[in-house]
This record gives sequence, structure tokens and C-alpha cells, in this order.
Amino acid sequence: MSEPQPEPLIIPNWPAPARVRAVSTTRLGGISSPPYDSLNLAGHVGDDPARVAENRRRLMAAVGYPAEPAWLEQVHGTTVVAAETIRAPVAADAAWTREPGRPCAVMTADCLPVLLCDRAGKVIAAVHVGWRGMAGGVIAATVARLGVPPMELLVWLGPAIGPNVFEVGEEVRTAFIALDKANAGCFRPSPAGRWLADIYAMARLQLRRLYVTAIYGGDYCTFSEPERFFSYRRANRTGRMASLIWLA
Repeated sequence: MSEPQPEPLIIPNWPAPARVRAVSTTRLGGISSPPYDSLNLAGHVGDDPARVAENRRRLMAAVGYPAEPAWLEQVHGTTVVAAETIRAPVAADAAWTREPGRPCAVMTADCLPVLLCDRAGKVIAAVHVGWRGMAGGVIAATVARLGVPPMELLVWLGPAIGPNVFEVGEEVRTAFIALDKANAGCFRPSPAGRWLADIYAMARLQLRRLYVTAIYGGDYCTFSEPERFFSYRRANRTGRMASLIWLA
């Protein structure tokens, strides 16, 4: 009996209100050629622009979001922008909105996509979280921008590099422990004499420190599933996935 094939799209398993729609893509379902095969959604990685445009069109048709997402020029920083103000890609790592029909989106290929909404279904956000952005405070900046009590927020952690393969240097561990001593528990020694970091655990810790407790997802590894996910660490020349959220 053959193994079941992975689904091309991931629908977050979280108790978001019905009007909150969200999806995370995989590398499956597009037309791009190797090494961008096949649903590459990024125009900045060297892929054929016409194929990227077709991949985005296919995603829009499959998911049914109402408008082109507010794509960002992600820079591993802490800038948070309102999706409705974006007319062309802007240098930012998070987008938020209260307006229906305004998809917020982030692209990843090992970094952590974080989707947020409130329990009332009135505000949403998408955040691109690498270790630099996390250390800089992009999660806290986004939570603050949403303007609702943190206990009213729901969070979904999308596909990112897993804790068994995310190898970092001593400087990364030192930086995070300086921010919060509890981060020490998010690192363990690697066979190469460096450190294995758990980006999911660090994100959960930061969110709980902000009094955000309804946290879901966080059980993927982009590096370890080459048939399903793009991974920058595994293959430097590669595509990008997208995690999107919008209000119906």
C-alpha cells in the first residue's frame, strides 16, 4: 500500500473565528522548474517571473482570497506595517489589518511564519520570524500594534526549520539568553560543537511572556521534508512558501 501524498496546502488547525481565513503553502502545486519546483511564490530568488506570477494566480484560484496579498520585502527586522497601506513591496517583516479582504502574507523557507488573530475576528497579522527578528522583538512589536489585550489573541506557528537541525553559533545562544534566561532551555549542544536551537520553543516563550497563551501549530520541519517544503539551509538556491491570513 503506497504512502499518502502530502497535501499541497496547509490549513491551520486552530480555533479562529469563522471570518478569519488562513493558509500556508508547501512547495507542491506550481509550475516552476528545479530548484524552484514547483510552487515558488517569490520573485526575488532567480525564478522565471512569468512562472512566479502563474504560481500566485493558481494559489489565488485555489484558496479564493479576495485580493493580491500585501507582499513584503522581508529584511529580518522589526517593522510592522498596515496591509492596506502597501502599494508595492515595502521593507518590513510583519503586516496587520482590520479591513476585510486584505490578505497579510509572509514568505519563508526555514524562518518561522506566525499568524495572529483576535478571538472576535476583528484584527489579523502575519509575521516573518527569523532568529534576528525574534531577538529584535518583531513578535512583541506586532502584538502591540494589534491593539487588543494579548489574552484575546490566537497564534498559529507555521512550517519552519525544526529543533533537531537548526544549528547556530554561540553568539546566537548568548544573545537569546541575554534577552531571557529561560531561553537557555531552547538550545542543546550539536554534534558539531555548536548549538541546536528550537525556534518554535523560543517563539512560544516570547508569546507567553507577552501574555499570549493560545498558541497552536509548531510541529513541522522544513529542512527535513524536502519533498514538501523549501529550505534555504538545505539548498541555498530554492523557492519560498507563503503563509497568508485575511478577514472574510
